[in-house]
Amino acid sequence: MSGTDKRKQSLYFPEEMLKEIQEEANRQDRSLSWVVQQAWKIARERIKSFPAVNDVAGAPDPREDR
Repeated sequence: MSGTDKRKQSLYFPEEMLKEIQEEANRQDRSLSWVVQQAWKIARERIKSFPAVNDVAGAPDPREDR
């Protein structure tokens, strides 16, 4: 993906999660966007391994895992 292809998108986070992301961004002197992008790069293979909602009937939704 091109490093210059930037698109504005609104994302909504629970208040406590957003606070943690902001604290980490401040600690690293980075933007919120940078922190979220790095988190996605690290977590994407694990997230891709989750079954789709319709893949397994009656199975718990991995998005609900807390």
